Amino acid sequence: MKQTTSASGTGRGKAAGSATRAKQSGRTTRTRTGRTTSGKSSSGTQARRRTSAAKKKEDKEPLRIIALGGLHEIGKNLTVLEYGGQLLLIDCGMAFPEDEMLGIDIVIPDLSYLEENASRIAGLLITHAHEDHIGAVPFLLKKISVPVYGTAITLGLIENKLREHGITGDLRRISAGDRLKIGKFDIDVIRTTHSVADAVCFYIKTPGATLFHTGDFKVDYTPIDGEPIDLRKFAEIGSSGVDVMLCDSTNAVRPGFTKSERHVGEMLDRIFGEAKGRIIIATFSSNVHRVRTIIELAKKYGRKFSVSGRSMENVVTIAQELGYIKIGRGQFVPIEKTGSIEDEKLVIITTGSQGEPMSALARMAADEHRNVKLKKGDTVILSSTPVPGNERSVSNVVNKLYDKGVKVIYNEIMDIHVSGHACQEELKLIHSLIKPKFFMPVHGESRHLVEHGRLAESIGMPEKNIFILRNGDCLSVTKDSASVIKGAAEAGDVMVDGFAEGDVGSVVLHDRKLLSETGLIMAVCAMDTDTLEILSGPDIVTRGFVYAKESEQLITDLRKAAVISVRSRVSAGVTDISEIKEGMRNDLRRFMLKKAQRAPVIIPVIMEV
Repeated sequence: MKQTTSASGTGRGKAAGSATRAKQSGRTTRTRTGRTTSGKSSSGTQARRRTSAAKKKEDKEPLRIIALGGLHEIGKNLTVLEYGGQLLLIDCGMAFPEDEMLGIDIVIPDLSYLEENASRIAGLLITHAHEDHIGAVPFLLKKISVPVYGTAITLGLIENKLREHGITGDLRRISAGDRLKIGKFDIDVIRTTHSVADAVCFYIKTPGATLFHTGDFKVDYTPIDGEPIDLRKFAEIGSSGVDVMLCDSTNAVRPGFTKSERHVGEMLDRIFGEAKGRIIIATFSSNVHRVRTIIELAKKYGRKFSVSGRSMENVVTIAQELGYIKIGRGQFVPIEKTGSIEDEKLVIITTGSQGEPMSALARMAADEHRNVKLKKGDTVILSSTPVPGNERSVSNVVNKLYDKGVKVIYNEIMDIHVSGHACQEELKLIHSLIKPKFFMPVHGESRHLVEHGRLAESIGMPEKNIFILRNGDCLSVTKDSASVIKGAAEAGDVMVDGFAEGDVGSVVLHDRKLLSETGLIMAVCAMDTDTLEILSGPDIVTRGFVYAKESEQLITDLRKAAVISVRSRVSAGVTDISEIKEGMRNDLRRFMLKKAQRAPVIIPVIMEV
């Protein structure tokens, strides 16, 4: 029997909700003597008429869909559903920063629309535990108290994130097969398959329209956990009627089918059988199925395993506690004790498959890891493909590994990674099963969304029923129509530096870029505020421009130019210190352009005495 869970956007319990519904409907309650306790029947009739009129109005109300992230980009997934005055959120993820976002750790969606409508949010549904779907949850919960619904491993990883941020949340566990009532939204939770355990998708019903959200998925008939995608349920939902579908578009440009995760296991089995020394394997920490496969292969070939990298350590711990991974007695070795294990008896599972500069694998490649020093005879496996934008970072790490003389196996050498996203034939299958009236491709860059729209058109969907939106746009859907409202919500990027959110904007990024390209010169002096005489300095400090000890003449010339700049303005009758500083900045900038054809950032500092 399927479990039914109820939740209210206002946080009231079932009893209170039932009592309220009974009161609103005019329903009478009789005692054992048959006496009516809830008022006269005429008032009940009037209440029923009001309820009926309200229901007719509600049936005509559209379901509004607003993506605050995830469109025309990879990452930052956050979708808002609006109906009956309430909001239901699906996913709340982050994205990796672009190259020009110097010093930025992650990028999250603009949450201002949600802050403005906080009292109307009924809940947050999470499809799966990847960073581009859960990475911004702590930042949301710092601003808004909202119940979060997810499967066991998803909530386990979210809880760990909240702990790092020093906050707690109302986390509510769900499972495939559950039926939820969250505010005005009726939701079926359906099992799917992806590159992370316990991924689900959602069929969401409102009186105005029904919606099917695939989440990230592929059609894997032989998954590691033995729980294939529930295509029977997909077909059942398609037969009952779906007004609009939101579907993963990541692999919409790739023909054919995505290979099963078991294919990776077969390739890794071959590598384990041939390897003579240590095996160091980097993969996504959230790919619990692959980590499980590695641990099982280590046991098969008589190897102990260790884990390096904080995120990998967290995932393995949580997965073991929840029963997703089983570790035999004595099979695990702490990374600091691996030096005592024979090379042919050791596997190290690590982070860094995307070439992240501070990851465990990157530190090993740079010979900076405290416990692992790479050497000839080691086999290093990158069991992943680069996320778009990370290709250069991955290439740099691979080259450093080759310089170490180790055997490197990565996606260009051997097929040791499969995608977690559906290719074209799988997408066609899902479209054929769900049979939506309207379609909105999501989760992809521009080429992915456009090609997914063309794919839907190729199997019979009218072009006018396919909607490619941008972040912040709204798709308003009824049972008979759909239309787009442009710019319905703010949907920009918010950059996070450490835990500081929104402190770094375009101006700061411009300054960082300028500093990285041109360097910095500071001219520091002390002035008598009465006589405007220079009492000491100017001292010249440079950073990222020239090495002062090797450019003594230039430093001397800069000091003279600064003195001339100050004295010329004082002689001209300028008494405002800020005006003198601005003059020094302009004069030194012109001096450097003439002297070296370079324009570093100039910061004049005048200490008033």
